[in-house]
Amino acid sequence: MVNIVQSLRIAAGSISSAKMRSILTTLGIVIGVAAVIANVSLGASFQQYFDEEIGSVGSNFIIINHMEPDLFHDNELELVENTPGIVIVSPIKQSLQKVTHLSTSRHLSVDGVSEDYETVANLKFEEGSFLSDQDKYVAVIGNDVAYKKFDRKIFTQNSIDITFRKDDGSEVTKRFKVKGILESPETTMVRSPIAPDERIFIPISTWNEIQGEDDYGSFFAMASSMDTIQATSDDLDQKLGRHFGVPSRDMNDDDTKPYSIHNQGEILEKTDQMAKILGALLTSVALISLVVGSIGIMNIMLVTVTERTREIGILKSLGYTNLNVLLLFIGESVVLSVIGGLLGIGLGVLGAYGVQSLMALPHAFPVELIVIGFVVSVIVGLIAGVYPANKAAKMNTVDALRSE
Repeated sequence: MVNIVQSLRIAAGSISSAKMRSILTTLGIVIGVAAVIANVSLGASFQQYFDEEIGSVGSNFIIINHMEPDLFHDNELELVENTPGIVIVSPIKQSLQKVTHLSTSRHLSVDGVSEDYETVANLKFEEGSFLSDQDKYVAVIGNDVAYKKFDRKIFTQNSIDITFRKDDGSEVTKRFKVKGILESPETTMVRSPIAPDERIFIPISTWNEIQGEDDYGSFFAMASSMDTIQATSDDLDQKLGRHFGVPSRDMNDDDTKPYSIHNQGEILEKTDQMAKILGALLTSVALISLVVGSIGIMNIMLVTVTERTREIGILKSLGYTNLNVLLLFIGESVVLSVIGGLLGIGLGVLGAYGVQSLMALPHAFPVELIVIGFVVSVIVGLIAGVYPANKAAKMNTVDALRSE
């Protein structure tokens, strides 16, 4: 009689006696498992990347945009501020304006905001500080504006000239003193109009004074938590709908409303779906490699059974039962799969790490999925080895001994 441990020991000896055949047999499993691990890791990495990118835009943010001109004023700002679940809100006005520093001019995005924008947008500073509602002709500039957009670098206390174009076509130029320079954000996906790298912030009260206006372009609000952000967003939508006289039957039709509302939760949900679809696509392609690897194991094991027919006859003549022979060959297949699985995991992790580093993605290696990948490799080896092992176990002893 032979037990499982003895079967595995004999299988290991058989594998070591035919190293090249064993290497070729495990190669398909190595590539398949490595592809699965690498692609699953990349899928998780993309999901984490999207989450970090959106999270860097602001804290529990809700964006309310106007779809018609001259829509938002102080009454609408007060309505948003008084909505349960809204912590703070900043009005925003944004447009491209001519910005001059010394003798160099550029057309850049200039934003009128309130002091609360700093909190909602998670702004971090390299130098100086953000605007206050008491400020007038001061500006906070993005990192790219300070160091890349002009021939000379801009520092705090330096001045920039902003030329505003009015609706009647006339222009007015005002000088602003730089109060702060924003730290360069790590985000690369989420760009303007949200990312602050290439933007200039001035007090919205100063903007409206220069332009002779009293409206707001949009609102950038912060909800109390991510758990309640959707409920808060829906409540705000209902309040604005009633305020602007949108019929109840049309509240679910965004095309009929003079405004639009988007929140961080909705954006994260969409990006998570994108990451999951991408991960599923990558993993399905990798699973094809794993299937090919299992077919390779089955083919090699069938050849092995044919080559070892006489050996099988000797084993059965020595008292090995069909079950013993079955365990021997299944054990050999499983050992090959375990070796291939371990090598595949190592190769997959290294490959994923390299790609993540190259693409500046966060390093994500879901341990549970790596364990699943290893278990799958063992199962693949087990399934692939059943038919050849069963064929070996059912051989007639006399016929096997007669084989040359």
